Amino acid sequence: MNAREAQTLHVFDTILTLIAKSTSLSQTQQIHSHIIKTGHSNDTHITNKLISLYANSHHYINAESLLNSLPNPNIFSFKSLIHASSKSNLFNYTLVLFSRLVSACILPDVHVLPSAIKACAGLSEWGIGRQVHGYGLTTGLGLDSFVEASLVHMYVKCDRLGCARKVFDKMREPDVVSWSAMVGGYAKKGDVGNAIRVFDEGGELGIERNIVSWNGMIAGFNQSRCYLEAVLMFQRMNYEGFRSDGTSISSVLPAISDLEDIKMGVQVHGHVIKMGFECDNCIVSALIDMYGKCRCTLEMSRVFEGAEETDLGGFNALVAGLSRNGLVDEAFKVFKKFKCKVKELNVVSWTSMISSCSQHGKDLEALQIFREMLLARVRPNSITISCLLPACGNMAALVHGKATHCFSLRNCLLDDVYVGSALIDMYANCGKIQVARIIFDRMPVRNLVCWNAMTSGYAMHGKAKEAIEIFDLMQRRGQKPDFISFTSVLSACSQAGLTEQGQHYFDSISRVHGLEARVEHYACMVTLLGRAGKLEEAYNMISTMPIEPDACVWGALLSSCRIHRNMSLGEIAANKLFELEPKNPGNYILLSNIYASNNRWNEVDKVRDMMKHVGLGKNPGCSWIEIKNKVHMLLAGDDLHPQMPQIMEKLQKFSMDMKNSGVSHDTEFVLQDVEEQDKELILCGHSEKLAVVLGILNTNPGTPLRVIKNLRICGDCHVFIKFISSFEGRQIYVRDANRYHHFNEGVCSCGDYW
Repeated sequence: MNAREAQTLHVFDTILTLIAKSTSLSQTQQIHSHIIKTGHSNDTHITNKLISLYANSHHYINAESLLNSLPNPNIFSFKSLIHASSKSNLFNYTLVLFSRLVSACILPDVHVLPSAIKACAGLSEWGIGRQVHGYGLTTGLGLDSFVEASLVHMYVKCDRLGCARKVFDKMREPDVVSWSAMVGGYAKKGDVGNAIRVFDEGGELGIERNIVSWNGMIAGFNQSRCYLEAVLMFQRMNYEGFRSDGTSISSVLPAISDLEDIKMGVQVHGHVIKMGFECDNCIVSALIDMYGKCRCTLEMSRVFEGAEETDLGGFNALVAGLSRNGLVDEAFKVFKKFKCKVKELNVVSWTSMISSCSQHGKDLEALQIFREMLLARVRPNSITISCLLPACGNMAALVHGKATHCFSLRNCLLDDVYVGSALIDMYANCGKIQVARIIFDRMPVRNLVCWNAMTSGYAMHGKAKEAIEIFDLMQRRGQKPDFISFTSVLSACSQAGLTEQGQHYFDSISRVHGLEARVEHYACMVTLLGRAGKLEEAYNMISTMPIEPDACVWGALLSSCRIHRNMSLGEIAANKLFELEPKNPGNYILLSNIYASNNRWNEVDKVRDMMKHVGLGKNPGCSWIEIKNKVHMLLAGDDLHPQMPQIMEKLQKFSMDMKNSGVSHDTEFVLQDVEEQDKELILCGHSEKLAVVLGILNTNPGTPLRVIKNLRICGDCHVFIKFISSFEGRQIYVRDANRYHHFNEGVCSCGDYW
């Protein structure tokens, strides 16, 4: 060896030593520069080592640049880059590299093929996975145990359990990892029989069960909603002497929650204390959630307060549990207290509180919490927006709803199907049914929630034809209706008095779709028949129901009896309701109104005495109107609003204008034994009138008004608002307890049928 060769060898050894000692990207780049300077950049062996360094540092651009510079790359040139990209979950890139390797006629080894298979699993590309599988069989690599295990995982991940089972059954020596994947796959699919069969066959295959395999079964059954099987598997694990860990307990508690098995939950809680897991935050959160779903709010709070250090997960579970049990004020107190303790809440914490408020009638609070969330620099996600939009819709707060829509647009959340559904619902609730339809038509993907939101929106606006068209179109597009779909279309038929079509859709629930009609569907049919004056038919339907009629069904009959002044059936319905809902004042009021409409004042007094005896009072009429970004609430007979003197003055002027125009107040709706003049004064205090006049006083001429009423709009207010829409040249939208009324040029969209 001459001096030059010796020097070259020395440089070569130095480079390899430097590569072996490199621990950072900067060192790798220095070594790369040294290689270029010394003229070794064309050496495949050194370049492969350098590619490996760049790949392990996740610097894929330099690694691929080096790969492209090689005139004759080999398996080692690709190997480290494929492995590193797969490990970093860059699955598309992994498959591109694997395709290049195969195209270069380079035979992969048993370490490269599993990386490509993992990439197929990560992308759920089982078709490409089959091609890789076929390539492995052709080259003989597919018989390697490591490759076979990867194939089992890939097929399980892609929900191709049949293919996974074939690979598993052909394995000469199945390992515990492949067996666990197979068992977990069946459990997640809800295939209880096969899951338990393969699990029990493990012993015959020489596979020893471990805690991971037990946990996989429990978690899999829980995920597939086989909650009882998850609990039984947990019991069996402990019976067979396996010591449950935190994962086992965290997996079984949600199953117990959904079963609402409080006895089992208490036993597992005792087991947690015995095993010393009280400080495990995941278990604490699961316990709080379990007690919340089992409606044991005291125990839920005790678990939270007894924990040494409660994390955000436990706090979120507590807020959700309190809200689920209707303790919204308590949830709000916990939220404010915890917010002061920790530096920052996460998006789940804020979203839980917003959801709690919007679901329990605290819509203004939901909007305020959202503002605080933005000030705290916590970025809302699609779930936050889906929870906030109903609050805007509940109050018909169109300005706030539009602002939330714009926020979704700016933050690229509109493609989320649940945000789209919530927008449809919000615009429909705010009287903008045409905008709701535009949102619906522009959605790239629609699920059942979207179709139901659109059908329900049309039903609320009394647009039965459009609701039926959406319902039929949904089925033509291959989407099967559920019980909510039928509730919406039956409600639409009810609003329009389409008795025959409503009966057709009701009959099709079982005859065509193989579903069982629920109590909600019977309530819709009773409303449909009752509003059409077919009260005896409605009563006969209730009498022959295969399920026990609830308060909604009897309430539908009572409301219809109020419209048609039917005392005999009204008394039957009311007596049933007094048993089912003894504390609901609305039922007493409806019966009292039936008597009053028939001038049976003695019976009216008796009903009111009954209410006093059980300690009930009449729910006051209440209306909301949004004016200049502020929501105003007005109560019937309200004198607290600062503009009430101006409102009453304007209201009396409108009453005179009505009389001068030949339109009279409909005093039939004053169900009190007083003089005619006093009846007109009583009618002036109805909350929807106050809200409409407040809107006229504070908006420019011609501005549309949107009002929400908590009760059904009375006939006199209906006459009054029709007159105002023509007299003032306004479009007025009123959403009462039953539907939307669009008043324009003296006409209402309901056609005076509501």
